[in-house]
Amino acid sequence: MATEILTLPTANSEHKARSNRAPAPSNRVQELAHQITAILFACGDGLPVEVFCQKLGVSKHEAETALEFVHGQFSGDNGIHLIKYRNNYQFCTNPAYENEVGLVLNPLRERNLTKAALETLAVIAYKQPVTRLEIDQIRGVGSDYALQILMQSNLVEIVGRKEVLGRPLLYGTTDNFLKRFGLDDIKNLPSYEELLDKIKLIHEQTSQEVSLYDSNRQ
Repeated sequence: MATEILTLPTANSEHKARSNRAPAPSNRVQELAHQITAILFACGDGLPVEVFCQKLGVSKHEAETALEFVHGQFSGDNGIHLIKYRNNYQFCTNPAYENEVGLVLNPLRERNLTKAALETLAVIAYKQPVTRLEIDQIRGVGSDYALQILMQSNLVEIVGRKEVLGRPLLYGTTDNFLKRFGLDDIKNLPSYEELLDKIKLIHEQTSQEVSLYDSNRQ
């Protein structure tokens, strides 16, 4: 998706050559962009372009043009960005403000995201789809509680059953996991060592923030 910001022409900019500026979006595109902005904000989750086409009665070209306009408004230094992953569009916070957002929200959202859960997450990310028993064998300890925490945090989900005796559940990562680690597709996972480093960093930040959160409550 293009990253340039589309802006409306002003009286002060009329003297500029038309070839040096982006064409002004039509009123129809702006109205559709406002509608899509409201929908994405209210939804919270990602939506594919086909949903806007079907529900708003517009063509794919119109929807994509409006989404490009929205992206131009919600990019750069804006605190909110429009991102695209697996053909879904969703609002998210600007990565530049990750530390500030985490400082306020992580103690509330991740108090239970323990080291064991993060280790389990790494195993699932690289071995998925994988059963609980297979996870336990790799880690050398039970993973029941870790799996529960990861599912509550919407980082892991049940993706099916393994066709063996007992048909145990298979676990895999969610789209939220992709967004959390800034990935467009599971195929783009970093090396195992890089992922472990990221997980270690998250665990250290979470531990510090939980400690601060608890001390402030005393």
